[in-house]
Amino acid sequence: MVVACVSALGAGGGSLYGIRKSSCLTDYKIDKLTEEVRKHNDFASRIPVIEEKLRVINHRIDDLEKNK
Repeated sequence: MVVACVSALGAGGGSLYGIRKSSCLTDYKIDKLTEEVRKHNDFASRIPVIEEKLRVINHRIDDLEKNK
């Protein structure tokens, strides 16, 4: 009876330890994924600005070529 109780406590404790470690790893991965999403969103918000600058540059080049 004592051996069964000790075995049950050991198995339960080991399971709780494993769940805790797994939870920490999941939290870490979610944090890293969140960082990547933020980087991507920042890049996506800058694309229209870059496109507008390219339009202006192309227009200026066209004007320079016409004045040659």
